[in-house]
This record gives sequence, structure tokens and C-alpha cells, in this order.
Amino acid sequence: MNHTELIEQGLEWIGTSLQYPFDPDLPVLFVGSKMFALLGRTGPHESVNLKADPEEVWLLRQQYPESVLPGYHMNKKHWNTVVLDGKVPDSEVLVMLEQSYQLVWSKLTKQERVGLK
Repeated sequence: MNHTELIEQGLEWIGTSLQYPFDPDLPVLFVGSKMFALLGRTGPHESVNLKADPEEVWLLRQQYPESVLPGYHMNKKHWNTVVLDGKVPDSEVLVMLEQSYQLVWSKLTKQERVGLK
């Protein structure tokens, strides 16, 4: 799994866009006005910050202790940094990406959601 694959998948969902609000080398996937995937690097590997249910955040960190870390520069209760080093199966990374999208989508106002469809 890499940034290109995550971006391609994320852009398939309703209301998503790719933006660079922080740095030209730091792509961010948004749904509406809110980000759901911040793509960066952790050491030599690409990584992605993803929102997760607070109860699942801890479980994912326990399941993949070297590759799922507390969200770098994010609220650690709600965000994980997933190191794309091959230790987390691609299918699991895609599930986490979709869950992040769904969690952020659910927090958009009704008016914003309707405007994106």
C-alpha cells in the first residue's frame, strides 16, 4: 500500500478532494471541509494519519504495535498514524481509510452532506 493507492481509493467516495493545506509535499484527503487522511512519512516509510473510533484506536495499536502509532500531531484519542511498511495488510489499511472517511462524513452538517451528493 502506498500514498498513490490510498489517494485513488479515497477519491472514489462522495464529496472527497485532494488538497495541500499545510505543505506542497503533504497531501490531505478531505470529505467536504474536513480531512480524513493526512499522508506523510514516518522515518523511511510513507504513512497516513486516519481517524478511528476511540475504542478501536487502542486495539489497532495493540494489534500492530510497530506500525499503528498514536496520531502524529493529532488528537491521539481519535487518530492513528499507520506506517505503510507492509506489516499492516493492505486490506486492513483500506478498511481503516474507509472508517476514517465514514467517521468524518458522519460529523459533517446535514447541509454540507446534501451539498456533496
